[in-house]
Parts: sequence; structure tokens; C-alpha cells
Amino acid sequence: MKQFRYRLETVLDYKTQVLDNLKTEHAVILQKVNRKQEEITGLHQELAGFESSFDKAKEEGAAIENYRLFDMCIGRMEQIIDEEKARLKVLRRQEEEKKKQVITAKVDTSKFEKLKEKKLQEYQKAAAKADEAFIEEFVTGNTLRIRPQHRG
Repeated sequence: MKQFRYRLETVLDYKTQVLDNLKTEHAVILQKVNRKQEEITGLHQELAGFESSFDKAKEEGAAIENYRLFDMCIGRMEQIIDEEKARLKVLRRQEEEKKKQVITAKVDTSKFEKLKEKKLQEYQKAAAKADEAFIEEFVTGNTLRIRPQHRG
């Protein structure tokens, strides 16, 4: 019997390659999301530093220009944080879309893998039947040849 060959192997290989590429793209976007979250955390810490410096300047008393400067810095930091949060939201949407694509590709690839397994099992059953038939034919053929020799 011929060796097992899955006719859709090239399709399965292509689907697997697409899945791997999508997983890589998803990982890159996920990394961007994590970096952006860390960046926002750093900005919050920087803002907290400005706010504590401002509180300290208020307690010690400072010129009005310093109050105004702190107010402008704090306002700008809040604006930057809001902008980065909006960028993070976009990245999260992209990550979610890519995740859906990965899931779809995984399901698609999975179908071809299961079909391959099914075809392999069918092939193995057919091979086992062919082997059994061959053995049975061999045994009955030998039995028929041996019987006349014992009588003689």
C-alpha cells in the first residue's frame, strides 16, 4: 500500500503560516499595549511629583509666577496623560481585532488538522485491512500447499 499523503498538506501549511504570522502580529500589538500602559504609569508618577512639589511650594509660600508655572505643568501633564490614554484605547482595539483574527485562523487551521487526522486514521484502517487480507491470503495459500504434501 502507498505511503500516506494528505492532499491538502499545502493548504494546511499555508493556514498554519497565516496563523503563526497573526500570532506574531498579535504579540507585537500586545507588547505595544503593555509599553503604553507602563508609559502612562510613568506619566502619572511624574504628575504626582509635580503635584507634591506644588503642594510643598504652597506650604512654603512662593511667587505667583511659580504657582502659575506649576498649574501649567500639571495641566499639560494631565493633557498628555489623556492623549496617551486615547492612544492606548486605539491600541487595545487593534489588539482585540487581531485577537479575533488569530482565533478565526486557529479555527480554520484546526479544521484542516482534524481532517488530516481523520484521513490518516482512515488510511491506517485501510492499511490494517490490507495487511489482514494479505496475511489471511498467505496463510490460506500456505495451508492449501502444505495439505497435499502431508498426504503424499
